[in-house]
Amino acid sequence: MKKFFILFAILFCGAVEMSAQGKFNERPKLVVGIVVDQMRWDYLSIYYDKFGKDGFRRLLDQGYSFDNCLIDYVPTVTAIGHTSVYTGTTPAFHGICGNNFLVDGKIVYCCEDKSVKPVGSDNQKDGAMSPVNLLATTIGDQLRLHTDFRSKVIGVSYKDRAAILPAGHSANAAYWLDKKNRQFITSTYYMQELPQWVKDYNKELVKHNGFKEVGENVGLYPMAGQITADMAIAALTGERLGQGNETDMLCVSFSQTDVIGHKWGTRGQHTDEAYLELDKDLARLFKALDEKVGKGNYLAFLTADHGAAHNNHYMMDHKMGAGEWHSADIRSGLEKHIASTLGNTKNVVKGIIDYRFFLDHKEIEKQGLDLQRVKAVAIDYLRQCPHISFVVDFEQAAMAPIPPVIRHRILMGYNFRRSGDIIVCPEPGYYEVGQWSSPVGTTHGEWNPYDAHIPLLFYGWKVPHGSASQEVHITDIAPTVCSLLRIQQPNACIGGSLRFD
Repeated sequence: MKKFFILFAILFCGAVEMSAQGKFNERPKLVVGIVVDQMRWDYLSIYYDKFGKDGFRRLLDQGYSFDNCLIDYVPTVTAIGHTSVYTGTTPAFHGICGNNFLVDGKIVYCCEDKSVKPVGSDNQKDGAMSPVNLLATTIGDQLRLHTDFRSKVIGVSYKDRAAILPAGHSANAAYWLDKKNRQFITSTYYMQELPQWVKDYNKELVKHNGFKEVGENVGLYPMAGQITADMAIAALTGERLGQGNETDMLCVSFSQTDVIGHKWGTRGQHTDEAYLELDKDLARLFKALDEKVGKGNYLAFLTADHGAAHNNHYMMDHKMGAGEWHSADIRSGLEKHIASTLGNTKNVVKGIIDYRFFLDHKEIEKQGLDLQRVKAVAIDYLRQCPHISFVVDFEQAAMAPIPPVIRHRILMGYNFRRSGDIIVCPEPGYYEVGQWSSPVGTTHGEWNPYDAHIPLLFYGWKVPHGSASQEVHITDIAPTVCSLLRIQQPNACIGGSLRFD
């Protein structure tokens, strides 16, 4: 009898230990990251009463909301936002310093890669893309490393950068839309031929009457969101995501909201329609997840890459400070000022991107000029321009006599090899306009709350219902997901893991 009790005790303790180990390593079957391009945080309350119960409201009514999530760097643009969500860090470390930035002395597009070719299209311009310029790992990379690459990671979006950068270096695939040929494509970075399920979906896409009608302008219509959601659902089925022994990840970005916002602004019929239709698309996606993975078996989060300012004319009509910042005029005046001050100089400004000034170092040297002197003259001119709050030499940013909160965001957004030489911060309500700008539209890129305050919602596996009002940051998303998955944070992560209190 004594031996029996000893044996029973050993077996019982072993069972308890195995149970504890099982709980420690328990993970969801699937992680779904959702980024809504240009979504301001206040859209959640503006549209709440118009949303159905199965889209945004499922996240709000059943999930957890961090109501004060801020972007803690500048500039606030698409490529940086998507990258920061999934790496848990900022341009200073992950190197994606804008949609366009400096690499080896040349201004390049964030995902361009001339060493790869498009797959699923002959459109070299839109298809030769990869994460080659990304310097840090993502959540998906860490998940793949943790599981010896048994986990699947897939990125899907209308925009190439919104599919590629979230999915990371080691993703199984990233798919984006070739608008010209009405097809989802990828590149030889990932594969040599599209999977059959993508080919099948593309056949249906070519027949899409609405897509045929609007053609390459599809991003201006809510149907781009429908197409993206359908592609995500097709990936869910085609790749059997969440059906294996390891946790998989699906990164979905809805980009039509950004295109529509740039064209029509933050308020009005077109933006209303975009978000109400997106709500339906999210409901369809969640329904598919419930059916294929199981409610409670997947972890989802929803956020944005940046917000947007209210249209400046709209603000002025209501007697609030706002206006336009014309970079082309600023550049022309700056070139003339440098020439009149330093002699017969020309073409010393390589470009202005997202309120950052890129000086042409080679041209400055060729003309026998001193770079520091050129910068000083440029800064002196920019400080005389109206409606600019701060002008900062990137190399001196750590000591700049500006408010600490602005200085911190400038430093977090600065990569000395890629970010240019000088950054300016316009007055609140003022933003850059150009020949591409819509008189009723908007843009983004600044430190202000309208650009930097974004939604952050978690839902599903191990997520309680609730909300928190403390300040958190876009860089906290990746470490929070990694903590829930019990995997290592991305290799340049600087954010902290959030608690659902």
